[in-house]
Amino acid sequence: MKFPSLLALAFCVTASAAFAVDAKPTAAAPARKREPNPTFAPIQDQAGLPRVLLIGDSISIGYTLDVRKLLEGKANVHRIPTNGGPTPNGLANLTAWLGDKKWDVIHFNWGLHDIKFIVGDDKTKIVPAETAGATHQVSLADYEKNLTALVAQLKATGAKLLWCSTTPVVPGTPGRTPEDVVKYNEAAARVMKAAGVATDDLYAHALPRLGDGNQLPTNVHYSPAGSKMLAEKVAAEITAALAKK
Repeated sequence: MKFPSLLALAFCVTASAAFAVDAKPTAAAPARKREPNPTFAPIQDQAGLPRVLLIGDSISIGYTLDVRKLLEGKANVHRIPTNGGPTPNGLANLTAWLGDKKWDVIHFNWGLHDIKFIVGDDKTKIVPAETAGATHQVSLADYEKNLTALVAQLKATGAKLLWCSTTPVVPGTPGRTPEDVVKYNEAAARVMKAAGVATDDLYAHALPRLGDGNQLPTNVHYSPAGSKMLAEKVAAEITAALAKK
């Protein structure tokens, strides 16, 4: 077998380098622009219809459009323009979310973010419950205290209030436990009873349906069919609340 001479190899390397210098750089492909989530798009009120506000985390984001469709022609269904997060986030932003217009019904929830396990001050990273030093993002006592303050602010609007119990956590879901949902829902029930606020028991509605493909495996989120299932209950509770206004 014959090998190229050192002179030939040097020529090839030199030519390649020259080409690399002279060649025009290839234009980078433009980054794909993420389409805005239609759930957060502001809606135009239809005159003469009551105004409803949905407050909640990603579970409520999932059912908002279905609730809006189910109540089309019956109510103007708005939602906060973001994920509601834990109760401290609600305390920090509720005034802005409520705005200065009248609400007829406010359907609200906090919980799944409060019960997640974190370590230290890093609230962006969920860790397994058994992790050394892991604590709930918001303790049970603080959750109850925060919820009491949030309900007082919501009651001041004069709207009909509907507390939405926190939906179940599938066993094995990282960073949360099914037992904590029960404990935090019990704390919320105490707050709502003391304040005279009605409850949309979405927990009881969803729990027996976990194995029907409605909720994603080891996850707190729902499939499109699951979100529609939740929306049907939410829409029914809002309809009943509007009838009592």
